[in-house]
Order: sequence, then C-alpha cells, then structure tokens
Amino acid sequence: MPGHYIIKKSNATQPYYFVLRADNNQVILTSENYATKQGAQSGISSCQVNSPNDGRYERKKSTAAQPYSFALKAANGEKIGRSENYVTEASREAGIASVKNNGPTTVIKDET
Repeated sequence: MPGHYIIKKSNATQPYYFVLRADNNQVILTSENYATKQGAQSGISSCQVNSPNDGRYERKKSTAAQPYSFALKAANGEKIGRSENYVTEASREAGIASVKNNGPTTVIKDET
C-alpha cells in the first residue's frame, strides 16, 4: 500500500491529529493536535505541500546528544508534525527522505 494519512481522535482538549504512514505502514510523522477535524485536514494539506522541501525540516538532537529527530514546518514557521527519535543521524535522514517521498500522497483515511 502506498503512503497514506490517517486522521485520528483522542480524548485530549484538542483531540484531532493525523499520522503519515510510509508504504511499509510505519508511522513516519505525527501531527500537532487540532481542535477540529477541519484543522487536521488543513494540516494534511500543509504537509502535502511542504514535505518535499528540504528547507522545511528542522533537524534536532536531544539534550543528551544521542537520539535524533526532526520537525516539519510550514513556510510561516508553524510546526506541522514531528518524527520519532532515531539513534543515528543517518536514520533520521532516511526518515526525512521517507516523509519527502510519502508526504505528497492524496490517500487519506478517517478513523474519527
């Protein structure tokens, strides 16, 4: 199955969020939380547009300087989503490459 988005709902104050799954079904990006489903859908649209652009990725290192992660940001600097922690810089870069590849997908599943 190609990469796809899943809109989800939790019990949080702002309950809606989305995940981007790669073609191997692994979660490669988790969004911020949104108050409405429409907000999550707008976040997906922003991810589709911004994910191919390398300049939109903020590469991070933990305070212990061990795990690596990244955040995808929109043109206005707002955070769209974040990755899991990776053990190496190379694995983080592979995660970014996967988001670049799968982010433009138009396949969206609604699990709310």
